[in-house]
Amino acid sequence: MNPALLQSIRLMELPVPELRERIEQELERNPALELIEDKNTVPLNEAETHRKDVYEYFETSSDPGRRGQQAADEHQKFIEGVLTRPDTLQEHLLRQLQLEPVDDELKQIAETLIQNLDDDGFHKENPQTLFVQPQERITEAIRLVRGLEPAGTCTSDYRESLKVQIALSDDAPADMEEMEKVLDELELLEKEKYSILAKKTGLDEEDVQLICEYIKKLSPFPGRAFASRLDEVRYVIPDIRVVRDNDEFSINLNDEAFPVLGINQCFEKFGDSDDKAARDFARDNIREARLFINHLSQRSQTLIRVANAIIEFQRSFFINGPKYLAPLTLGDIAKQLNVHETTVSRTANGKYMQTEWGIFEIRYFFTNSISGAGADRSQFSKESVKEIIREIIAVENRLLSDQDISALLGQKGIALARRTVAKYRKELDMGSSYNRKLSVR
Repeated sequence: MNPALLQSIRLMELPVPELRERIEQELERNPALELIEDKNTVPLNEAETHRKDVYEYFETSSDPGRRGQQAADEHQKFIEGVLTRPDTLQEHLLRQLQLEPVDDELKQIAETLIQNLDDDGFHKENPQTLFVQPQERITEAIRLVRGLEPAGTCTSDYRESLKVQIALSDDAPADMEEMEKVLDELELLEKEKYSILAKKTGLDEEDVQLICEYIKKLSPFPGRAFASRLDEVRYVIPDIRVVRDNDEFSINLNDEAFPVLGINQCFEKFGDSDDKAARDFARDNIREARLFINHLSQRSQTLIRVANAIIEFQRSFFINGPKYLAPLTLGDIAKQLNVHETTVSRTANGKYMQTEWGIFEIRYFFTNSISGAGADRSQFSKESVKEIIREIIAVENRLLSDQDISALLGQKGIALARRTVAKYRKELDMGSSYNRKLSVR
């Protein structure tokens, strides 16, 4: 992969805050690159006027000294809160990855795998759909990420995560085969039914108890330790704004998020200098600056194309709301745009879209399908089914069990097992009927 292509790919992957930081780094590094306009900054004269208004406000208050100190304290707390923002799971893993002595291709695959993780540390999309590299390289990259701290990320679910953590451990009380026998009976483990568990696995009850105590010390959702450190309210900057006018939609890039760049005109004059060293230096930097600007433009164009395709596929969502989200895969968009799925994946990761229904991560619009139970076998997206479950619980006249909810979904033509209802309810952070009863009391 040549440096230009690599730069283009990495710029495509960056969300707004990291992209702005990358642009600032390039402005400092390349003297041929010039900042033409930045709508995220305030002109000096406006800033001075604002400070004057604030000063006059405090001077005309009953106790300017105390009020001024109070404002300063609040401002200091705000700044300290911003500066001490904890790492996300992705940031924590990527920082470790940079220290690993592996080749660039493997590191690139591992970076994509990390960006594909959800808050629990599990795959959002099947890794096999994200790469064109040989399976051996993908497997090697997965093994690399799983070995980073916290152990057990880059897995499909909590069962696989626990198995990975056990395999990486040096102090497991039994061999992997015996540990897996107990892991296959997690419900009995959770209820501490050691005698029943011993009979089902064919192990001694004492060994079963040791294995259970060991497993309980592991983290089935390794990524949650980082998700819990973040504030409940997360501030995101949307890359795209979708504006609706009746049944028509317009897509706007968030121009406040990106500064406008150009080539320094004074620096261009050095490109015609008689001094060969100065001329070569100027031309090299101008070429790099133009390439960087071009890659930013490509990023914006690809983002707009992906957003436009999503709107075409998810038109019902944009008109009627989240309950009408349709099943959609990365492959659907890739086929529509005639690009590779990895391009769509990089465009979606970490990017946000502002709609009249709220701000959503672009990944939100890609969701698995659930077959309907009616004669037409219509398809429902996972997220739309979750919204329907949310509505059912919100308006319940009596406390509904997961089986009751499953039956109600069946009446709507959605065949969903009780266990799947329970899984979706937990993802919605809604308690069981028993817990909801306690909260009502």
